[in-house]
Amino acid sequence: MSPHSFRNDPHSAIYKKSLEIFSLSRNIANYLSHDLSYLQKNGKENPNIYFTGDIVQQSISLGPQILKAENQLFSEDKHKYIASVMRLSNLLYKNCERLEKVNSNGKDFLPLLRKELKKFRKLQHTWRLTL
Repeated sequence: MSPHSFRNDPHSAIYKKSLEIFSLSRNIANYLSHDLSYLQKNGKENPNIYFTGDIVQQSISLGPQILKAENQLFSEDKHKYIASVMRLSNLLYKNCERLEKVNSNGKDFLPLLRKELKKFRKLQHTWRLTL
């Protein structure tokens, strides 16, 4: 087995965690979107509903960016995708914090997602050092 084939394993720990985060994000967003989809008293939609879509979009982008980083041959290219993964995980964490302030029962699940993101960040640190 060549050293590159081990790094290209799509089932690395960080990739698996990204899939868990995506699944959790999607479920939380579905739950929250039902509460936030109603019009406000002034007839406008709740602007926080967009954060539900953001957490899904950011979490679904983590996996492909991880795989791209792992498949790059040159260090510069790897660092570009590593930076993208870091940016996405930071945005995801901030959007979780924003959604925790909304008036919905679903916000109780957001600390669970943030806890998983903290685990992801620890994996991310080790992963960055190994690439």
